[in-house]
Amino acid sequence: MKVNRSIGCSVTECRYHAKSEPLCSLDSIQVGKNASSAASEKDTECSSFDRE
Repeated sequence: MKVNRSIGCSVTECRYHAKSEPLCSLDSIQVGKNASSAASEKDTECSSFDRE
């Protein structure tokens, strides 16, 4: 698995988690929001998440 050292990740349930390190294996990620207007971290999410 290729590791992208520019994208940190602690979500081990994601298919793109690097497993051996707290990193992502995607070339890039898409960040979305959970509210009409994002005012804090809680209002955002990684839209690239894919359950393993």
